[in-house]
Amino acid sequence: MDHSDPARRSLLDRIEEYYDAVPRSVARAEDFGPLTLFVREGRGWPFYGRPALGRRGAAVTAADVLRVRARQRELGLPESFEWVAETTPALRAAAEEAGLVVREHPLMALDDAATLTGLPAAAGDGVSVRVVGADDPALAAAVAVPFVAFGEPGTGVGTAGPEAVAAVERTLVADGTVGQIASRVRAGLTAVALATENGTPLCAGQHQPAGAVSELVGIGTLPAARRRGLGLALTAALVADARSRGMRTVFLSAGDESVARVYARAGFRRVGTALIASPGA
Repeated sequence: MDHSDPARRSLLDRIEEYYDAVPRSVARAEDFGPLTLFVREGRGWPFYGRPALGRRGAAVTAADVLRVRARQRELGLPESFEWVAETTPALRAAAEEAGLVVREHPLMALDDAATLTGLPAAAGDGVSVRVVGADDPALAAAVAVPFVAFGEPGTGVGTAGPEAVAAVERTLVADGTVGQIASRVRAGLTAVALATENGTPLCAGQHQPAGAVSELVGIGTLPAARRRGLGLALTAALVADARSRGMRTVFLSAGDESVARVYARAGFRRVGTALIASPGA
């Protein structure tokens, strides 16, 4: 990768600013010198430690990582860190020295103003894809589908189908997750899309706008409905929605190289490597 490419450098800078900005709407930031720990206030997925935005000076060390890990344990939070390899290269060695396992994920983006290309037609005359609103009765299903999907990782056809969604949906309504996402949709902080076949939810995902940048997250197809083009059709709907909101930069972290190849065929290009560090394998 050519780190001297000014366009790529500008893109990675925008992504770095985005990663720092998004948690601040629902979390407090605790300063640990070269690292920042975001602590969510209220319900929802816990955040992580990451490089302090714009920090200059000595490179992050294992001692810095251990200080954040101690604070995460004190707060009962997962001991996790997320960052971009090309932006903060020294953090990987520090995390590994501090006892964490680092996993790589392809970081991919669309060129400015680009839309998706080479999309396959989703099978089935009854398939529709749409963005769902905060008061849409289908929002709960749209939140639940990825939870079921990620229970069987990968891109191969699996066993879990629509019958698995209802129980997850009830749990996410009861614990406040759906209500929280509805509030974020109303505030313009999250957009949710859902693909259905004759009204049955099969694939869903989100994008999270901040400034002129949005990340596509949590895109999942029910395992029994994979290999039909639903994920890319849903991704196209999310990209179109992001562009309609004025998002200049749209990016994602692919789960693995096989997933990255699917997105590459649709027009995303590899711009870097997203790293996630946590204890264990």
